[in-house]
Amino acid sequence: MGLKILHFADLHLGVETYGHIDPTTGLSSRLLDFLKALDRVVDYVIENKVDLVLFCGDAYKSREPTQTQQREFAKRINRLSTSGIPIFLLIGNHDLPNAIGKATTTEIFDTLTVKNVYVSNHPEVYRITTASGEVQVVSLPWLRRSALLAREESKNLTFDQINQRLQQVMTDVIAAKAKELDPKVPAILAAHVWVTGAQVGSESSMTIGQEHALLVSNVSHPAFDYI
Repeated sequence: MGLKILHFADLHLGVETYGHIDPTTGLSSRLLDFLKALDRVVDYVIENKVDLVLFCGDAYKSREPTQTQQREFAKRINRLSTSGIPIFLLIGNHDLPNAIGKATTTEIFDTLTVKNVYVSNHPEVYRITTASGEVQVVSLPWLRRSALLAREESKNLTFDQINQRLQQVMTDVIAAKAKELDPKVPAILAAHVWVTGAQVGSESSMTIGQEHALLVSNVSHPAFDYI
């Protein structure tokens, strides 16, 4: 029996371009648009008895979302959680705080140990039980450059040289986690990364600074059934 997985990312709640204030709710019409789209995802998951939801990062546009945005996102996560459907939340670059030591935007679900919700902010192997059996998820959240390379290591390097170093470090991380997998259990790589040569949409305008990127070959590991 196969696993039914719904995979999405880059929700970016809080984008208000071309919006206006809705007179009924007092909220941005664009926020309401985004929430309607998210509701369609949640409805589909529940109606079609999806086994696992993979959300691979960037719940909000801002690293400091408003309380209203957080409340509305939490409502949708709660619907999935109380329906008994596991949700895997990966940390993206928009989810990271501006300063090390501060909480990420979705960390609260982990802090409250919300049932059926898994939050990953560092590379790890998760073994998740679904209605159709177990699945392994290797997480590769967005990693700050400082977490991968010491300042002295990158001091005199060009951006391209730094990117090559980072590619190697992340490739090594993926390979190391792949070795921890049970080959008898389906395995997924959940990553929030830029991939060289990828075709991007409007989210390219939301990039925070010049970002490092991986090659397709860096993530195409034979241990994974889905990436």
